Amino acid sequence: MHQRLDGRRLNRATLARQHLLGRVDRPALDVVRDLVGLQGQDPDPPYVMLWNRIDGFTVARLTALQLDRSVVRATLFRGTLHLVATDDYLWLRPLLQPMLERWQRGAWGKALDGVDVEELAKAAEDLLDDGRLTRPRLSRALAARWPEHNPTALARSVQGLLPVVHPPPDGLWHRHGPAHIALASNWLGRPLSPGVPPSTLIRRYLAAFGPATVKDVQAWSGLTRLREVVETMRPDLVTFTGEQGEELFDLPDAPRPDPDTPAPVRLLALADNVVLAYADRTRLVRPDAAARIGWEPAVLVDGEVAGFWTMAHDDDGATLTAELLRPLTGDQEAELEGEAARLLAFAAPDAERRDVHLRVPAGRV
Repeated sequence: MHQRLDGRRLNRATLARQHLLGRVDRPALDVVRDLVGLQGQDPDPPYVMLWNRIDGFTVARLTALQLDRSVVRATLFRGTLHLVATDDYLWLRPLLQPMLERWQRGAWGKALDGVDVEELAKAAEDLLDDGRLTRPRLSRALAARWPEHNPTALARSVQGLLPVVHPPPDGLWHRHGPAHIALASNWLGRPLSPGVPPSTLIRRYLAAFGPATVKDVQAWSGLTRLREVVETMRPDLVTFTGEQGEELFDLPDAPRPDPDTPAPVRLLALADNVVLAYADRTRLVRPDAAARIGWEPAVLVDGEVAGFWTMAHDDDGATLTAELLRPLTGDQEAELEGEAARLLAFAAPDAERRDVHLRVPAGRV
């Protein structure tokens, strides 16, 4: 009989692997690898993700990794932008290519009815061969060839059809403006590494997010039909049973700490994969928070999403407001206020005034 793992045990296992039971003293590149990348639709969240996990993390550390091309920003898992270690990108992109082509058809296929996507990919490759283009310039150039089709659909489809990246200044702290697009081979100066089996991706996922079901791996990656791959891996994995009877897979030596291990308060970045990377998110997300996950940055208290936070800037200061979903103990409120003050110091170091506001529902813990 498989050992049963309840939500609390799954919670602590996930937090341990995500470096959310305590900040670590490790290079930022190693932590990016540990997490199999950072979701980065916007430029600032990956910095906050690493600040939550690395002791003494500074903005300069991730900026340097982007500028020296140790990490790269590209469309990957689930058709979303991720910042990943370059060594990982080289094998991830070929492995995810069928999913990305499916993503392109689902997102833009109707708008591009009648466009030969192989011709579109070749045209974009030729345009990008001489160097990077902003997305608006690429849109205009492709629209000149397909004038009856949506320019945005043409340009965004390229992210699914070709191995392209978004080089700096895209992805740098506080950077806003038109996206830049470059061929991965040109920007990185290295060829892709096709042929890496899906089992490699599954092991990396379990190391970062396990124990997990096959559906969880598929929800995170966007890949399908992974059941048969996991079955071939079964002799090398350990299995558990979840609260609903589901079968959970894991790496034998992965951490599964005591469920009573303390979990510090954390103010997660927007779209942190720790709350997105599962088909069943209940190990961290209660029903009262589920609808807002992925749309607002979450507050973790005792390892669970207990609210959401925003940060606002004005002429002389910055204010972080945390809206809690349920009452906290006095110690938890104090810990949250301290963590919020530290995040303000990181994100708004030049602000003359930094304020923390907690909105806590009435009631007793």
